[in-house]
Amino acid sequence: MRFASIVGARPQFIKLAPLSRALRRTHEEVIVHTGQHYDDGLSGTFFRELSIPAPDYALGIGSDLHGAQTGRMLEAIEEVLMRERPDGAIVYGDTNSTLAGALAAVKLHIPVAHVEAGLRSFNRAMPEEINRIVADHVATRLFCPTEMARRHLAAEGVVDGVEVVGDVMCDLLLQVRPLLAERASKLLPALDVAPGAYVLATIHRSANTDDPERLRRIVRALGDLALPVVFPLHPRTRHAVRRHAIAPAGAIHLIDPVGYLDMLTLERHAFRVITDSGGVQKEAFMLGVPCVTLREDTEWPETVDAGWNVLVGDSPTAMADAARRPAPVAPPGHPFGVGDAAIRIARSLDRWPQA
Repeated sequence: MRFASIVGARPQFIKLAPLSRALRRTHEEVIVHTGQHYDDGLSGTFFRELSIPAPDYALGIGSDLHGAQTGRMLEAIEEVLMRERPDGAIVYGDTNSTLAGALAAVKLHIPVAHVEAGLRSFNRAMPEEINRIVADHVATRLFCPTEMARRHLAAEGVVDGVEVVGDVMCDLLLQVRPLLAERASKLLPALDVAPGAYVLATIHRSANTDDPERLRRIVRALGDLALPVVFPLHPRTRHAVRRHAIAPAGAIHLIDPVGYLDMLTLERHAFRVITDSGGVQKEAFMLGVPCVTLREDTEWPETVDAGWNVLVGDSPTAMADAARRPAPVAPPGHPFGVGDAAIRIARSLDRWPQA
């Protein structure tokens, strides 16, 4: 059969990598890249590093307001799907690319599979929450990473076509984890930090970057930490820092975005990870590194329940306290599967569109 994989942002490329390999063993795949992330550090480097086939369609939509960006994606994806007429469309995660891909496909009566279905932060002020809810409610096949995600769907009356398969990001992380020690021996000295003696910070969500006082408060709190802070700057964050003349103080190392393996290496060897990213929360958990999340809610409550993740909002005091907390004694469990999610999804799609 023929499937269209619709992606556009860094986390989706990571999810695509293992599934594309599994899918192409028995089926044909057309990759549609919307261009939501177009910076090479957030896009091109992931395709090269993860050996993902080059996109069949690069739509080049780029940044814009949510409505304008989603509308342009919807129009462009619709044209591709009308030309290609795939047996199914696969969307990933919760970005505007997810929303546009799901809507374009379902309006053309093309069945939709949603990878990473059922996640909920229960905060509808987050654009991602709206995107994932809509994608779930128009999808024919819903692939949940955890049992909790399945329960969320059931509470909304979504039970048909739902499967708990594990997390495809877990698949990839387990495959590449043996490479991280050697990579650290070169990367960390280049940044002048030592294993376990620095904090890794990532900030990119609009709630934290679009409010200059909130961003200034977070950056100031990072500078007040006792350890050096390695801070890869997302393009949105870099623009906001420049626009609002926010000058990082203390031992903050501002660097350009890094590729997948370097990011995992920085996470694995950090004393603490401070982030507002959903994917980074989960990666830190799987790598056994305590995480401090700059949000009041999370779509990965398993990480909080296990004690490896603390939600602090933008409170400098809460951030500092959480960063100093001892690591949990119990190692992280395995709510995200054992590394075979992509294979399970591909096997399920062998029966497309039947149950």
